Amino acid sequence: MKKVSWWRTSFGEEEIQHISESLRTECVSQGKVTEQFEQELSELLGVEHVVAVSSGTSALALALIALGIKPGDEVIVPNRTWIATAHAAHILGAKVVLVDVESERPIIDTSKIEEKLTSRTRAIIPVHMNGRSANMRKIKDIAKTHNLSVIEDAAQGLGSRNDDGLLGTQSDIGCFSLSVAKTISTGQGGFAITQNNEHAKRMRAIRTHGVANVNDVEKWMMPGFNFRFTDIQASIGLEQLRRLPERIEHLKALYSCYETGLKDSPLQLIPVDLDKGEVPVYNEVLVDERSEWIKRLAKVGIESRAFYPDLNTAPYFEQESINFPNSRKYGLHGVYLPSGPSQKLTSIKHCIDKIKELS
Repeated sequence: MKKVSWWRTSFGEEEIQHISESLRTECVSQGKVTEQFEQELSELLGVEHVVAVSSGTSALALALIALGIKPGDEVIVPNRTWIATAHAAHILGAKVVLVDVESERPIIDTSKIEEKLTSRTRAIIPVHMNGRSANMRKIKDIAKTHNLSVIEDAAQGLGSRNDDGLLGTQSDIGCFSLSVAKTISTGQGGFAITQNNEHAKRMRAIRTHGVANVNDVEKWMMPGFNFRFTDIQASIGLEQLRRLPERIEHLKALYSCYETGLKDSPLQLIPVDLDKGEVPVYNEVLVDERSEWIKRLAKVGIESRAFYPDLNTAPYFEQESINFPNSRKYGLHGVYLPSGPSQKLTSIKHCIDKIKELS
């Protein structure tokens, strides 16, 4: 029986050779290879500053610290996101204020943001889930009116666009992930981007316990932490970057195959707008009797995953409102079908055939 895993990515000889070269030249910790990786990301995204860090979560925490978020402040977060978005604020002592998502897309509903604002609100973190663009124009208008910072969680949005350009580049700070289940990966890792010189200066210092250069410390300037990247990870990242254009096209092809093949099936593909430049990292569907479908697919060799729970189900995020009807739909019925930049198109067609047989 043919088996299809829910996610496939790959690392090749180029990554191995680049790692070997870094080891031979004693480039192991954060150094000149990391600087090269940051520079190539800067050129790719058209931004002044890139700060590579240990994870996408670290990037979010770094951004919040750099923008001055402190205990007691409130941070707006969508109810549908990987929980790292909320944990980055929560671990700093800020209050996470959850907002429901749109009915047709699991993206923050901008019409519901202002009703959640208080005198303690300091930041909004829109999340570009699965490469889908949040309404950044509206979010920036709200932020300007109420003097708020905006941090884009573009962990799943590398290479995705909207009418105003690349996602992650349209706010005070954009944050990205390089974990395994992303378009490109360094195993773990992430980075934050900004056009603001002062934000960049603070993030580079905070990344290493408040000092910009560990080899030249005259005095302690500010609190920070160890969010550092490594040259070994950067060696992988440089080679992965070279594959980014073809991977983006392949992910779009996988989605298009599902879009055609799943028509009239019980599995409803959650839309991604390819024509506007959105890039689906994952192939997501809504289906009734989710647990049963996951079991049926497993029996024919197809691995799938249920969506993670809505954030309001975490008891430590105390919310005044517990009514998130749009989020609930995704939390109860969402499934990830086989995806990934190294997933074969023939495997997707095999999945579709099996789904039709089971329908």
